[in-house]
Amino acid sequence: MVTSDQISKFLTNTVEKTDFQGIGDKYEGKVRDVYTSGDKRILIATDRQSAFDISWCTIPLKGQVLNQLSAWWFEQISDVMPTQVVSVPDPNVMVVKNLKMVPVEIVVRAYLTGSTQTSAWVNYKNGMRKFCGNDLPDGMVKNQKLEEIIITPTTKAEEDELIDAEGIVSQGLATQEQWDEITEKAFALFKKGQEIAADKGLILVDTKYEMGYDEDGKLTIADEVHTPDSSRYWKADTYEEKFANGEEPEALDKEFFRLWLREQGFEYGKEKPEITDEVRVMLAGKYIDLYERMTGKEFEVEEEDVIKRIESNLK
Repeated sequence: MVTSDQISKFLTNTVEKTDFQGIGDKYEGKVRDVYTSGDKRILIATDRQSAFDISWCTIPLKGQVLNQLSAWWFEQISDVMPTQVVSVPDPNVMVVKNLKMVPVEIVVRAYLTGSTQTSAWVNYKNGMRKFCGNDLPDGMVKNQKLEEIIITPTTKAEEDELIDAEGIVSQGLATQEQWDEITEKAFALFKKGQEIAADKGLILVDTKYEMGYDEDGKLTIADEVHTPDSSRYWKADTYEEKFANGEEPEALDKEFFRLWLREQGFEYGKEKPEITDEVRVMLAGKYIDLYERMTGKEFEVEEEDVIKRIESNLK
């Protein structure tokens, strides 16, 4: 296990942004810098930390964790559907196919939880019982397991908006045939993820998928898969006790940071709490812990200038 002292060395050696020339047109996402050239895209996972659609700080080694864990997951689910991956030339970099993306985020949930405006729990608490076309019974409590897994898509607008299958088809975001295949693949991916996570002593609570079509028209999994930024994980051995006591489950994902922000009194429009180095190191430790638990591999730290290493490997 990587120690806090090792992580601390990277507090001043993080990837906040990139500006590489000659590798394609750049688009800057919440976490990834994306360079597009022809039929390929280069995804560079930075160390930026976002929550509640706000970029807060950088987390040491986070980009490496996200990229390597996602690459590992793409291998695990390649029997379920085609993947975007072409190569992984650097711990922070993935070269992928340039797909025609489905303009919908595909969210699959197994538990009633969350803290954002599009989360199941926040909407349920506010009285919603039909959530993205799914009927939810009265009397449920936060972090309770759903009777069956559900799909709760959102649009890719400037602010994500909840939508259901009928809305997706009527707005022309996908045909009914396309959405049926997307739903089938999303459920298959999630069930495979649940099985693998359970073998590692973890619960895959919910996740977000992005899909697109390749040059042959094949539906392909894109972006990232089952990472702590796109998914929620709880420790299985303590979930029942924590739930019975009305306590938050032990999480190994970005939700830890969201809950920490809430505890500091964060509200939209008010002064943002300071993100200390101690918190940055703690969150980095959670990302690395999840990587090692999931993959069974020791996380390898390359103690050199990360940007220079990426540039060298891209060349």
